[in-house]
Amino acid sequence: MNYRTDLAIERREILTEDQNQSSEIEGVTMQKINYGDGVAATRIKITNPAGAARMEKPMGDYITIEAEGILEEADLVKANVEQAVAEELKQLITFHYHLKVLLVGLGNGKVTPDSLGPAVASKVRITRHLFIIFEADGDDEMSSVSCIVPGVTATTGMETADIVKKAVEIAKPEVVLVIDSLAARNIERVSTTIQITDTGISPGAGMGNTRVGINEESVGAKVVAIGVPTVIDATTIIRDALAENLESAEKIENYIEKFDEQMIVTSTDIDMIIKEFSDIIAGGINKTLHPGIYS
Repeated sequence: MNYRTDLAIERREILTEDQNQSSEIEGVTMQKINYGDGVAATRIKITNPAGAARMEKPMGDYITIEAEGILEEADLVKANVEQAVAEELKQLITFHYHLKVLLVGLGNGKVTPDSLGPAVASKVRITRHLFIIFEADGDDEMSSVSCIVPGVTATTGMETADIVKKAVEIAKPEVVLVIDSLAARNIERVSTTIQITDTGISPGAGMGNTRVGINEESVGAKVVAIGVPTVIDATTIIRDALAENLESAEKIENYIEKFDEQMIVTSTDIDMIIKEFSDIIAGGINKTLHPGIYS
């Protein structure tokens, strides 16, 4: 069955669910990191074209951070996840005196499941104007951070990748840090998971409206993307619910194909999910980009 997901960890799970498929996949390595208190990270690296073809994702690093109890505000869980985000983000973005970063908050702030990017952007410390005012070429405590929230093509009439490319020409960042909503296969991951990758992102992927990709090739700078699954494809729920209750999986596929209409669903807690995860991600970004201010 063809399950839709933006998460590398779920793509790997789908491949290894086949009884005939070894847990090892050519061109794909995996490492697990335990941060304690129920917070863990899985680092997946796609190392060659064969692995990219099997995973249906570009070569590069994919880090998945998972934690239970975020919405329940379990003791210190948000702080622990925030620290995990910072530590994993530092694997992809190294702070130095001259570091310049362009933050891009993708999504539509008026559509709650798609508002993660704008929410995070509003909570990250923006500093590029300070460097301009004081004519500073660098700093030991903070990075030069600029930010755009480009909206969506339906409201701007422009490809988001083109807007980001123009912003890169202005800010001349070393890294473009993109935040966006994602789609998951497993509904439980909507309130437990953060993915970080250095392969870029396709705007609108989580909302089922994929646009031109934002990556190093399209915008002219290294792209690191952070995403949280906020939606799940309705057909995925149908497949999972019926798979064990029908004699033939083929009947499920034929039914879905016959009545195939793109529909996505989200959690009733989506407002809280956006609030809590935007706090966590913004905190992790601030610790990574401004280590002298946030510790």
